[in-house]
Amino acid sequence: MPDLSQSFPLILGTHITLAIALFVPSLLLPFTLRNRLVAQGYDAPPPGRFVSALLWIQAHGTVVIGAGLALTGIAMLAVLGPRMLQQPWLLVSLATYAVAAVIAFAIQRPSLRRLVRRQGIESDEDREAWRARARRQRYLAYAITTAVGFIAFMMSTKPALW
Repeated sequence: MPDLSQSFPLILGTHITLAIALFVPSLLLPFTLRNRLVAQGYDAPPPGRFVSALLWIQAHGTVVIGAGLALTGIAMLAVLGPRMLQQPWLLVSLATYAVAAVIAFAIQRPSLRRLVRRQGIESDEDREAWRARARRQRYLAYAITTAVGFIAFMMSTKPALW
């Protein structure tokens, strides 16, 4: 097996970039989709380039990005080896990351698809239901953002947990 320790900075940088690419749509889309879609109904103009790119990544890129994350994660584990078990802050960060990723992929991603479709928004009740779903999506985005901030805090301070 080749020595990956020399390429660890590249592996880590790629992993962080992919992680950001995976989470950015989940963090930003609930806010970019705010009431514009419902207020303007089916006559709403198409989303701009940035929102379209986020929607494309959310719909098509998550599997590829997730595979890249898995590969770079395995490579990092191969480099770190048993030293990882000696760093509790890293284990807590990885567990937080795993929970945030599951929430983003399994809960938020399908819910965002339903929001984007905006089918059946014909009455004020439908608009209110859409707004309630959008509000829940924003709360999920706040939770994911908090998890990402917690991970960044843990990685920058490397506290002695036990």
